[in-house]
Amino acid sequence: MELKRVVVTGLGAISPLGHTLPETWEALVEGKSGAGPITHFDASKFKTQFACEVKNFDPTQHFDRKEARKYDRYTQFALVAAKEAIENSALDIEKENLDKIGVIFAAGIGGIQTFEDEARGYDPERGPRFNPFFIPKMIADIAAGHISMIYGFRGPNFATVSACASSTNAIADAFNYIRLGKADAIVTGGAEAAISIVGVGGFNSMNALSTRNDSPETASRPFSLSRDGFVMGEGAACLVLEEMEHALARGAHIYCEIAGAGMSADAYHLTATHPEGLGAKLVMRNALEDAEMKPEEVDYINVHGTSTPVGDPSEIKAITEVFGDHAYEMNISSTKSMTGHLLGATGALEASVCVLAIQNGIVPPTINHAEGDDDPAFDPRLNLTFNKAQKREINVALSNTFGFGGHNASVILKKFVR
Repeated sequence: MELKRVVVTGLGAISPLGHTLPETWEALVEGKSGAGPITHFDASKFKTQFACEVKNFDPTQHFDRKEARKYDRYTQFALVAAKEAIENSALDIEKENLDKIGVIFAAGIGGIQTFEDEARGYDPERGPRFNPFFIPKMIADIAAGHISMIYGFRGPNFATVSACASSTNAIADAFNYIRLGKADAIVTGGAEAAISIVGVGGFNSMNALSTRNDSPETASRPFSLSRDGFVMGEGAACLVLEEMEHALARGAHIYCEIAGAGMSADAYHLTATHPEGLGAKLVMRNALEDAEMKPEEVDYINVHGTSTPVGDPSEIKAITEVFGDHAYEMNISSTKSMTGHLLGATGALEASVCVLAIQNGIVPPTINHAEGDDDPAFDPRLNLTFNKAQKREINVALSNTFGFGGHNASVILKKFVR
């Protein structure tokens, strides 16, 4: 069968840099950091006392108080981003066949704050008294469920959970469902809100987080010698993917086209990426093959680039092997240096960044780079877009995400040409 073409017609986000995607993009181009002291709880006794929180978020500005209490913070973020993306897409809900519009929305963890609150409230002497909303408020699929219920979308509906690759997997699944003719449009993306006592404490126990408490804004420093772990972020991002002819028929604005997606597994370690980037190489090659593209067609890679000692060089090794000499012609950047790591939401946010990079001809920077790493993986000929955004024409962008468990996912986006 002939596969249908899939385009992006709507975008939305709430992040540590802004409550909308345009606010987030503006801050990214300016090279702003979203990091600061943790305000969600008293972190004074934690090894890490900072994170990239969504600032000044008041759920009652988006939901009535009773409604807001039904949603975990991660679901609140998901609904805010989805609303922006759906409105941005100009989908006319009254005219669409809602049986053919789906929701595939990811979370790597889900409602961890809800779980934490309920567990903390348990009193063995009193006996179990749990909120009846506890389970449906906590589970990782509930954001997808709420989006479908609010808008009446009755097409494919589920969540993908693959740690930090979750929302890239969601985009890949949405892309495949549409090109196979299973849906006209799918609202896809991811949300996460894990800056909690358990979330930070758990990652601290693994020595995964930066402990640069004296300088939170500069703590996320991918590819720098002094990097010491990732900075946790929170938020959500959403894309409306649509079958091309369906989008054209309703006169939709088309941001770009989804060209291909790849998936792979490291099959190596519980949390660490393969030191030679074997899974990373495979996932990028799979994405290029799916898109029927040659490596030299890619202009920009938004890397996973978490600012960890092992992960950064392994990804760069993979890129230089897959792209060869063309690796020195591309722009590469890690926007996690500004947003922090949004865990299950990171892929959707970074795919959205790639869309806007294509639209605007601007590569957002990798900030906080002060000193090089003598690891041979970091060839000085590579353009890692340090500290300042760069203008260039971008026809094709690739976004990488890698998750605990060895889950790898990549998506390729390209400038739309009918």
